[in-house]
Amino acid sequence: MIRPLLIATAVTLVLPAAAHAQDTGAMGSWAFVIGAGTDNRSKDASKSDGDAYVFGLAQWESADGFVYAGPSFETIRSSSGSNLEAAVNAGIRPEIAGFDVDLNAKYKWQVDAAAGYDADSWEFTGKVSRSIGPAKARLLIQYSPDNTGSSLAWTWIEGRLGWDFTDKLSGTAAIGRREQDNSVDYTGWNAGMTYAVTHNVDFDLRYYDTDANLPGEQYASAVVGEMTFSF
Repeated sequence: MIRPLLIATAVTLVLPAAAHAQDTGAMGSWAFVIGAGTDNRSKDASKSDGDAYVFGLAQWESADGFVYAGPSFETIRSSSGSNLEAAVNAGIRPEIAGFDVDLNAKYKWQVDAAAGYDADSWEFTGKVSRSIGPAKARLLIQYSPDNTGSSLAWTWIEGRLGWDFTDKLSGTAAIGRREQDNSVDYTGWNAGMTYAVTHNVDFDLRYYDTDANLPGEQYASAVVGEMTFSF
């Protein structure tokens, strides 16, 4: 089932991107990112049960930066038995009234999940951001019509503020709310600093927490370090 869906998704994402590239008269360029962290946090909750993880992505971008698409992977610890999540995504980045907008669709699946486990899902993201001098602000809204596992539709709304202290050091703080059908609702928050070690290497140190008082590491507080390499 995954393979036909993946092929259909790839066609759906690549054709508009290629058409746009032809309109702009260039085929764009590729960028690559790999990294590792002490915990895989998404929406302030752990996807690796508090364990370290690695991730990577390849992203094609049109010459004018308007359209992008590409595959990605990250290691996880899922109740499905899977330790790897793969994804393909595509999006556009228009500028509207001085605000930077990012609209994205992602199809993701858990590799080698147990038979019968609902291991794939769609995720749709909208981001609106604005920078004034060293100050930054962003509003993010995400929605999935059917999550993996037994949980169903969910939404995540997050507000984030940031400040560039120097050309190498920046800080951000965010708070978000997740509402889920057939799973726990919670509020999460994080705050941390990102340092550009070199032009292609970033180190992020961040504190995460949620108000979900459940056993285990998924919603527990944690200090997470992450190193990212781009080329």
